[in-house]
Amino acid sequence: MSDSVITRKSYDALRQDIERLENEEVPELRDRIAKAREEGDLSENAEYHGARERLALMLAKIDKMKSQLSHARIIDVGTGPAPDYIDHYRRFKVLRLNDNKTIEYTLVGELDEDFAAGKIPSNSPLGQGFIRKKPGDEVSIRVPVGIRKFKVLEINIDSEQDS
Repeated sequence: MSDSVITRKSYDALRQDIERLENEEVPELRDRIAKAREEGDLSENAEYHGARERLALMLAKIDKMKSQLSHARIIDVGTGPAPDYIDHYRRFKVLRLNDNKTIEYTLVGELDEDFAAGKIPSNSPLGQGFIRKKPGDEVSIRVPVGIRKFKVLEINIDSEQDS
């Protein structure tokens, strides 16, 4: 797994989620397993098998989150002058030339992606196509549905400083 960029706020939120899962949800599931075990015959105890399955999924989720954190590179988006090109945690507006639709995106690390909110990860085809582009640049990007052509209109519209 390669490094992924993340803001301090997102890093801290992910750490809190891990702590909550480890300190609250995992012990609760272990208690449910113990109580179900006390009921006797485990071969037909649906509560026991369900709780064990949920625990295994929860532990796998925690491991994945810890791995993401261990490969995360925290970036500070709130200091220094903003570059005049599209970079991480910069909001920008483009014109999709295929249909003349104006779209706003924010280039984020993969841990902060939210396509519905216009937060595209820098390692996605769109992110790779937009990174380091400046207003006026035109770019063609191959996406799963074909090639999309864009023109960069503005950068740093209402910057995502605390994402």
